[in-house]
Amino acid sequence: MTLPTPSAAAEVLAFWRQAGPDKWFAKDDAFDAEIARRFRPLVDAAARGEFSVWEETPEGVYALLLLLDQFPRNLHRGSAHAFAADPLAREVASQAIARGFDAAFDNPERRFLYMPFMHSEDLADQERCVALSEASGDDDSTKWATLHRDIIREFGRFPHRNAVLGRQSSAEERRFLDDGGFSG
Repeated sequence: MTLPTPSAAAEVLAFWRQAGPDKWFAKDDAFDAEIARRFRPLVDAAARGEFSVWEETPEGVYALLLLLDQFPRNLHRGSAHAFAADPLAREVASQAIARGFDAAFDNPERRFLYMPFMHSEDLADQERCVALSEASGDDDSTKWATLHRDIIREFGRFPHRNAVLGRQSSAEERRFLDDGGFSG
């Protein structure tokens, strides 16, 4: 068992903050490898629900959401496993927002408390993400939240996930992807 220590949460946040926005959303093999080297045991433990103690503070929640929602996308890029902890991330984010923890962060960091809803294939979650992003005043996050929501409105799912999730793409989804539609 990996222990959910405050110093581990601080290490996750220091790494993420040092990486900054240029690394957060880039497809970068070296960055993915660094996350794997430093944080894979923490990601796995968080996905098993072992870090619920981190839900007691805003900083702990932020670190936990990185482990549940962001780091799996780096560790398991191109695999269905990238999305395995998404339901847990949404639950953690919902509870944190209900407690006002999102207000503890400025933009652009605040968006990571909303990101689990942006990653959801449920339209209600998407609408929630757009509303939260708009209310936060983060125009960049609102732009991406709106794009994600519109894809879910149109297709009911993210077509770019179909292959890794073993889903058959419709003709409309294939056309969307072939025409350069959002690819994750």
